[in-house]
Amino acid sequence: MDKAHAKERIKKLREEIDKYRYSYHVLDKSLISEAALDSLKKELFDLESEFPDLVTPDSPTQRVGGKPLESFKKVKHETPMLSFNDAFSEDDIREWIGRLENHLKKSNYKLPITNYQFYCELKIDGLAVELVYINGILIEASTRGDGLIGEDVTQNIKTIEAIPLRLNVKGQVLSVPRRLVVRGEVFLSKREFERINKEQESIGAKPYANPRNVAAGSIRQLDPKITASRKLDSFAYDIVTNLGEISHEEEHEILHKLGFKTNPHNKLVHSLEEVFKFRNYWEKNREKITYEIDGVVVQINNNKLFEDLGVVGKAPRGAVAYKFSPKEATTTVRDIKVQVGRTGALTPVAILEPVSVGGITITHATLHNYDEIKRLGLKIGDTVVVSRAGDVIPKITKVLEGLRAGKERKFSLPKTCPVDGAAVIRDGVIYRCSNPRCGARLRESIAHFVSRRAFNIEGMGEKIIDRFLDEGLIGDVADIFMLEKGDIEVLDRFGEKSAENIVSEVESKKKIDLAKFIYALGIFHVGEETSRLLAEQVTTKLKAQNSKLKTSDFLQIMQSFSLDDLQNIRDIGPKVAESIHGWFRDSRNIALLKKLEKVGVEIIVPQLKTQNSKLKTKKFVITGSLESMTRDEAKERVRSLGGEVSESVSSKTDYVIVGVDPGGKAEKAKKLGVKILSEQDLLDLLTK
Repeated sequence: MDKAHAKERIKKLREEIDKYRYSYHVLDKSLISEAALDSLKKELFDLESEFPDLVTPDSPTQRVGGKPLESFKKVKHETPMLSFNDAFSEDDIREWIGRLENHLKKSNYKLPITNYQFYCELKIDGLAVELVYINGILIEASTRGDGLIGEDVTQNIKTIEAIPLRLNVKGQVLSVPRRLVVRGEVFLSKREFERINKEQESIGAKPYANPRNVAAGSIRQLDPKITASRKLDSFAYDIVTNLGEISHEEEHEILHKLGFKTNPHNKLVHSLEEVFKFRNYWEKNREKITYEIDGVVVQINNNKLFEDLGVVGKAPRGAVAYKFSPKEATTTVRDIKVQVGRTGALTPVAILEPVSVGGITITHATLHNYDEIKRLGLKIGDTVVVSRAGDVIPKITKVLEGLRAGKERKFSLPKTCPVDGAAVIRDGVIYRCSNPRCGARLRESIAHFVSRRAFNIEGMGEKIIDRFLDEGLIGDVADIFMLEKGDIEVLDRFGEKSAENIVSEVESKKKIDLAKFIYALGIFHVGEETSRLLAEQVTTKLKAQNSKLKTSDFLQIMQSFSLDDLQNIRDIGPKVAESIHGWFRDSRNIALLKKLEKVGVEIIVPQLKTQNSKLKTKKFVITGSLESMTRDEAKERVRSLGGEVSESVSSKTDYVIVGVDPGGKAEKAKKLGVKILSEQDLLDLLTK
């Protein structure tokens, strides 16, 4: 091929390659396969190698090329490359708006600032660069440096496909000046970051900490071929040169038309509520995009207002970086508690000063086992780093020993189980209760406590109880009322909504009827009817109707009953009396009642119903399901008329009420000669 034909072919190849590059990187449309595009690039490379005098600075082949540099020369920026001040909460954003309004009080702008529009951009965790185009050709690219002077990294920037080497001015109704200065962000995708780290590991090198470090290091490589191998990406976000644009949104539109890749997720909003919505959406959905973001940039959209607001320090007043909650944060360890799981394993759990990590407020961190505490060198009172890498369950990753004040306390693993007092034994790295039934018994007591006939906490099934036990979130029934939304939603298969539902349900059940409260305690030999009888005695002794009762006051009343007092209550024999008497004198049970009061449990003392006693001395058993009312409702109606309800049939039973699917109680009643009534018979008895 002669030179004339080569020149024409090179021209066509460059145009085609640029078209495909623009379509793929800017419009996100793939017009041809990557292999086909590589073939075109190879042909262009071969022709330019044959006719080197036809190579131009804007040729696609110049993205990879040039000899390694000995050093980077310094470049002075046209205007300072500023950084942004940070905001971390809605209150921070409102304070930022307040500062802007104070600054503008003597101006001609109509306040409030919230009447103006805001432009929101994803804040990419990358490296800011400045690009200079002369007559539409990229001639210089530099890093931020100190904001005034950066380093010339032109050869390396040319390796980035998303950055045009020649502006797309064909067919554009734009008056582009001879010199155009644009700014943008260079970054590395998550996938490319993983690939590079795998490559590092394969050669025995240390993996990189994060994509931003790799992007920054790649841009500052003296050999452009190394930069090219990293497959960097870029978004443009600012035009320094005045093209007559009146808004920041218009700048992005112009950049897109000129062939720059701009972020399609950026958005113009019209209120602070929309700003918050934009930021919160991307905090929750940032894993869906292919690159790392650590917040959003919120900027006054009106360019004149933005300029008039000026600069404070090294940051423009008219924009702020509204950061996501950090994936790492520091807090203090208030205590270390030992929880017993469903298998009897003892799990140390750090009780933290509440801290926001990854958008979720954390109050607990599982320490897994005692060896983990020793590895960290953790003490109670330490300042620690809490991490949620990959949005998983939070863990303590580091102890900041330099912040110790000398009051920190060493943690010692208990020698006896905190649940039943049995000896603690070691099983590999796990310590567990020597009583093989301990964990199962704890699980059963919690399931009983939350059941329909007790606290009736809906949604707290056995699988959820198991999970909370194993994660160390609960160690007794009182811990249920200390569950925090953030501690639940980080667990696998849980989410924000399910966590909210559980916490809300638990909160709504802190008030409980006295008889149900006694039943919930799970005292051996004490069922529903005995619980009701005890409640009557407590109410009589209290001499207060329709009042609330603290668990500590309830404890005091129960401790005032002697064994003889308890045995004098009808249907309570010596064994039941001993069980009740002993339960309220056990130190662990006393501590539990005090803890229940501390977490906000209130006992409701109902008024004693003595107005009608036509069923007095009559003993009922209800079996099977009823149609006109629930069994609990039936029991209450019987009791309201002075009758007693039992769970078991005996010779002392007067009536057995038989509903649908009654089970063995009806058969036992027949054998004992106890009178059997239908549901209708019961209704007649209640209403006569």
